[in-house]
Amino acid sequence: MEDLARLAVNIDVFSYADGTQALGNIALDVRKGEFLGILGSNGSGKTTLLKVMDGLIKDYKGSVLLDGSDVRKLSPKQIYAKVGLVFQNPDEQLFAPTVLEDVSFGPQNMGFSDSEVRQRALSALQQVDMEGLAKKSIHHLSFGQRKRVCIAGLLAMGHEILLLDEPTAGLDPMGEYRMMNLLMKLNRERGVTVVMATHSVDLVPLFLSRLFILSKGKIARSGTPEEVFTAPETMQNVKLRLPQMAELIYRLKHEDGVGFERVPLTIGEARREILRTLEERHA
Repeated sequence: MEDLARLAVNIDVFSYADGTQALGNIALDVRKGEFLGILGSNGSGKTTLLKVMDGLIKDYKGSVLLDGSDVRKLSPKQIYAKVGLVFQNPDEQLFAPTVLEDVSFGPQNMGFSDSEVRQRALSALQQVDMEGLAKKSIHHLSFGQRKRVCIAGLLAMGHEILLLDEPTAGLDPMGEYRMMNLLMKLNRERGVTVVMATHSVDLVPLFLSRLFILSKGKIARSGTPEEVFTAPETMQNVKLRLPQMAELIYRLKHEDGVGFERVPLTIGEARREILRTLEERHA
């Protein structure tokens, strides 16, 4: 990952038409090639922030720079050649009869030749493991498959930055991990920059490199998962909890006096820390 900001967001304030403030004092950057999370409870402002980053909302005080250019001065085509938003509900995004037609729509509108459109669409479907379903009706896909088609539609247009609103919402546990593994593969193998808005704290430590906690439209805390999840009081204040494994170890350490040196975030880290503690007790 290069330490280069693809998106630089500085929002002084954004309010809805009725005067309700939705975002305020937001300052974050999205670096090239990273997997970044925006973590917050329902109503925290995550979706609004993604729409600002994607150029869908423009009437805010502040700035959003895409590769150094103000998104409000860029045409939709200039924005969507680089960045795109996947909505929480894929049915709000899909409209064509078949998978291939839907994925082809974006590059067609960008003016590519028929052969280039087909090549881009099939390549994008391959990247999301959907190449065998190109002719399948959208209505016959599972919820998770429809989300993959939405992602493929953005990849076919050449998007280098994916903004995803609750990409695991509505999926069963296996579907959640398949989706996260897909995003991780796109990030690590294809170099796609990924920004994911979510309230699923248990997925964050496994996949994300950096995250911002959003509460009432403001950033409450930011850093690596290890930095953010060492403050359970902050998590409670923003109506979130620690990852389950971190919560267990934190309570054992602070309530039961078990001598853990750190609070692990994953099962593997917890196992190593527990074994280390047991070895010290028997030494």
